[in-house]
Amino acid sequence: MKKRFINIVLLAALSSTTSLFAGFAETDALLAQATKEVGEMEPSRLKQMIDKEEYVIVLDVREMEQRAEGKISADSILEITRGNLEFEVLNKIKNKDAVIVTYCRGGSRGVLAAQTLKNIGYKNATNLKGGLKGWAKLGYPIETGLGVTKLANAEEW
Repeated sequence: MKKRFINIVLLAALSSTTSLFAGFAETDALLAQATKEVGEMEPSRLKQMIDKEEYVIVLDVREMEQRAEGKISADSILEITRGNLEFEVLNKIKNKDAVIVTYCRGGSRGVLAAQTLKNIGYKNATNLKGGLKGWAKLGYPIETGLGVTKLANAEEW
């Protein structure tokens, strides 16, 4: 019962929010340019890297209150809000050759964060395609304050 409740809460939280950036031609162009510059990693590729214990920094750029939804379950998770990225990242990630995969809820802020990382010299920064929603839709584990879970019926988003 507890696991079902967690799945329902996570599904509701992740599916209730539409993209904050959608609907403006200027913003869509900005996101398209950022995606062109940094690319996107498929969730299946990131999952494979995590499972094989390859060195990858998974960078959550969501706001603090959004992290209650859960996060990608990985040992190398790092949290820096998008608004603080430029001010904190140079102190937290010293290796500019590290593979860094940014993510937010749906992918928009994550791709802008990856673009910023590239602009300040991180050579291997990219964005997780679909963000946390894309990850969850494939049934990959999400770590919450109540443990690690997978979302049931995430494909219905």
